Amino acid sequence: MSELLRTDQDSIGSIEVPIHALWGAQTQRSLVNFSIGHDRMPLELIYALAKIKRAAAKVNHRLGVLEKTKKDLIVQAASEIENGLHDSQFPLHVWQTGSGTHTNMNVNEVISNLASSFSNEPLGSNSPIHPNDHVNCSQSTNDTYPAAIQIAVIQKLTKNLLPELTLLIEALRQKSQEWDSIIKVGRTHLQDAVPITLGQEVSAWKEQIAAAHKRITIALEELYQLPLGGTAVGTGLNAPRTFGKEIAKELALLTGLPFISANNKFSIMASHDGLVHAMAELKMLAIALFKIVNDIRLLSCGPRAGLGELELPTNEPGSSIMPGKVNPTQCEAMAMVCTQVIGLEAAVSLAGSSGQLQMNAYKPLIGFNLLESIQLLNDACHSCRIAMIEGLKPNLPRITQFLDQSLMLITALAPKIGYEKASKIAQLAHTDNISLRQAALSLGYVNESEFNQLVDPKAMTQPTN
Repeated sequence: MSELLRTDQDSIGSIEVPIHALWGAQTQRSLVNFSIGHDRMPLELIYALAKIKRAAAKVNHRLGVLEKTKKDLIVQAASEIENGLHDSQFPLHVWQTGSGTHTNMNVNEVISNLASSFSNEPLGSNSPIHPNDHVNCSQSTNDTYPAAIQIAVIQKLTKNLLPELTLLIEALRQKSQEWDSIIKVGRTHLQDAVPITLGQEVSAWKEQIAAAHKRITIALEELYQLPLGGTAVGTGLNAPRTFGKEIAKELALLTGLPFISANNKFSIMASHDGLVHAMAELKMLAIALFKIVNDIRLLSCGPRAGLGELELPTNEPGSSIMPGKVNPTQCEAMAMVCTQVIGLEAAVSLAGSSGQLQMNAYKPLIGFNLLESIQLLNDACHSCRIAMIEGLKPNLPRITQFLDQSLMLITALAPKIGYEKASKIAQLAHTDNISLRQAALSLGYVNESEFNQLVDPKAMTQPTN
């Protein structure tokens, strides 16, 4: 059975639209002309646009350019969208016009048609609310769409990723504290090095994530400056003079976030350096996480033919053919996520550098990659923390075995007997497969009392500054 259709109008003519769809002609044209891939515009961005429309209606009414009945209808419709009541009405693909105009108009049209349904007017009639004249009043896609990206990114970071990172930092802090007395072999160049505690090793991971958290938080500061009120090119044409400041205040009130009106809207609308910066900090988080899970993969490799210093939780069978195998699956999932985020950041960097004159025409890509990266990192951090970090255990016998066999403990003797004599002790112990103590006493460079006093693994792990 063919779908029932209605005929909607826009500035270039008429087009058939599904009869019950809340979107209109411009959305339908985008569906026809830009059916590219499977990526849909993120709902977080739709909700942010709806929030902007709600705030704009209130401000436009206060400034005398929108009557109260129209303001109330727009606020009611936008609120329903924000609350997820009409998610199916936003079907557009990410890969569309580089300004995001199709998605801005998708939101405008849905609000217009919701207002029509509230008022018992036909869908597509643009009555009593017109998508351009009323919903888009005092706005352009060029200032609303990047502002929506900024709002969506900030909300997703502050509500999801940053709190999850705080939990991950705390989980690593607890492991670091719990394992601070476990002395083990340090490694540089993947070769034996002087001792370190397992707690000190984990503290490095904790500090990496804490630094990434701080960098992301700092990057948010630039995103609180909104370009709203700049309209098409930054001059504010067709918007009341105080619109930018008023809508920033309204959005700050609606979200509880410190949004302000950008002093120079030309800059934020012609480029999106703040968003590129935020994406770069997400890449830095991905780099830190990648390094950490690679460390865990190395330390847990085995269990009998590898390092085996850490024991992974047994979450699922690791092989379809080898019984009893346990694999570092959380490490692998995180590594893939980090690789993906690093690739997405490269695309955002290129997009950010490719703006031309008064507008960057890569907005949907920038918004999509940022929100996708935040979601991936949030989910991966949660999974990694719950299914691996919290269940990690030290293999104390293996750690002690490696420490007892370490030749690099000889480093503690070097200040007393010199580098060359210390090297000879290590070489003799290695070639003759004897202990450092046996080699040192055999060569006569120190007596047993001196050796015991100086070669103290615990003392070697204590910071001297």
